[in-house]
Amino acid sequence: MALVTGESLKSELEMFDICCQDDSVLDKMVEQCICNRIQADEMVLEWVAYSTTKNGLKLTVDTLELFDHEVLNKQSKSKKSFRKEETHNRTRDILLLQDLLKVEEEEENLLDAYSTPAKGSQKRALTTPEHPQSKRSAALLSSPSLLLSPASFSPSATPSQKYSQRGAKGEVVVSFGVVQGTRWAGRKTQGDGIQLELLEGPEDSLRCSYKYMFQRLRDVRNVLTEKIEELSDGLRSHFNIEEFAPVSLPAQDSITVSGQVCCDSNGKLNAHSVLLEAGPEQGGQQVPVDLSELKEYSLFPGQVVALEGMNTTGRKLMASKLYEGVPLPFYSSEVKMEMDEEPMNVLVACGPYTPSDSLTFDPLLDLINVIVKDRPDVCLLLGPFVDSKHEQIEKAQVTETFEAIFSRCIESIVDGTKSVGCRLVFVPSQRDIHHHVIYPQPPFTLPNLSKDQAQRVTLVPDPCTLLIDGVTVGLTSTDILFHMGAEEISCGTGSDRFTRILKHMLTQRSYYPLYPPVEEVNMDYEKFQSFGQMPLTPDVLIIPSELRYFVKDVVGCVCVNPGRLTKGQVGGTYGRLLIQRSAAPEDGRRESPCLAAQVVKI
Repeated sequence: MALVTGESLKSELEMFDICCQDDSVLDKMVEQCICNRIQADEMVLEWVAYSTTKNGLKLTVDTLELFDHEVLNKQSKSKKSFRKEETHNRTRDILLLQDLLKVEEEEENLLDAYSTPAKGSQKRALTTPEHPQSKRSAALLSSPSLLLSPASFSPSATPSQKYSQRGAKGEVVVSFGVVQGTRWAGRKTQGDGIQLELLEGPEDSLRCSYKYMFQRLRDVRNVLTEKIEELSDGLRSHFNIEEFAPVSLPAQDSITVSGQVCCDSNGKLNAHSVLLEAGPEQGGQQVPVDLSELKEYSLFPGQVVALEGMNTTGRKLMASKLYEGVPLPFYSSEVKMEMDEEPMNVLVACGPYTPSDSLTFDPLLDLINVIVKDRPDVCLLLGPFVDSKHEQIEKAQVTETFEAIFSRCIESIVDGTKSVGCRLVFVPSQRDIHHHVIYPQPPFTLPNLSKDQAQRVTLVPDPCTLLIDGVTVGLTSTDILFHMGAEEISCGTGSDRFTRILKHMLTQRSYYPLYPPVEEVNMDYEKFQSFGQMPLTPDVLIIPSELRYFVKDVVGCVCVNPGRLTKGQVGGTYGRLLIQRSAAPEDGRRESPCLAAQVVKI
């Protein structure tokens, strides 16, 4: 489906001698074309027919609303029912063809039927110059009617049956704060007066791609030792510890040591494999730690802690007390809040934006409809936009370049929300196949955006800290919850695992405190030291994950896992927040700027 623009609609209208100079009317028509999946010429024909039946109705935004309600909505419902029947018939024909091909290939390879396959092996078609692929099966695989166009928003592409048949649309699954009677809508002046920028400023932020795949072990060591020293200094000053003793020095009295938690092997950390690696000031050596005397603890590889205990031989530390990290202070704004300032509505969604069995962007179109309906002030959209784990991308069954798919996806979001006027923030993901797979990840580049479009779009790296109207928002699309959840060990803490992991992130002052990282995260440690740390404790932390969605208040920071927009073949969830900058309290007590939050099913 060709991309609908205001210019194409204007030229189609001029064919019927309809002059339209109002950009807001054209933007509304573009939005209706995208949401209802129709072309510019079809849209204009429908409008001419509708206005004729209404005695020459003039083309305005209000009349387009009526037109949408009376004509387009009814058409989209009838198309959905027709598409459902067509999909069923097409699927049945495909299965019949595949069965015939299977029988034919079994006859051609009759000798293979007498061989005993190895246990657990999967039978695959062996294609070599001596044994070429069957012409009929090759023709079937390359058939354009069966290969889905990945960037297609047209009804001709086969949609996901499970996604279209999902239930509980729009159901609120998690609530936080005062949500009763809350109006989930943006401000009256959409997007214009909102201050949205990276907290560190453009000079100190990751703005463009960089050279990676070359880092020396010495540089990695320097980054890690600096982290140990910095966090150890914070522990010493906060808990009034005089000094830290060397970890491997025998002592008959109780001593206090600091260092980084690590495992004594390449396996998973457990209570009997904990080592403490000290910084260079304390000898830089490792010592095994006995945790049996600790009543409660929560540890993970890479965590910097202070331990008090006995080390009589210098070969094992009997820990009796654990000092955990201290979070950074919150952002304090010098700008005074206006008395009549309205709360700000922020929508948060995380990819993938397609079901796993189809490359049609139905969930994304549904999200655009939600944005048009709720009219939020800011939309935070996190990747993956072109998911490397999608079945059809893994099997190379796409017909366009990954960059073209991504470009059309972004243009549809920008054009579909133009009449809303909301600010759009795009965050890349390690799973975006067209982008740099490195952490920290540089922002996307969108050279094809027009000047008007670029004013509403903000491209940020992963991770980053945003300042939105005096409220700090931490963002990361990397699934640190899942990664740390597999490595963390705990005993007697009495809190749930999500809360413990989030507290670790805030007290370790890092968006990815795990060391060593999981295999799929390619870490550049020099850049990580500059751009992967938290400059302060954010007011709101957006941390999407494969794990269950939630909204939690952890040490004063509202942490939101909005879930993913699709979960396999079915619909997922998105989040929405109501944020208002809080005035400086007279009694010194801080109030969270997040008034309410919800996680909603798409």
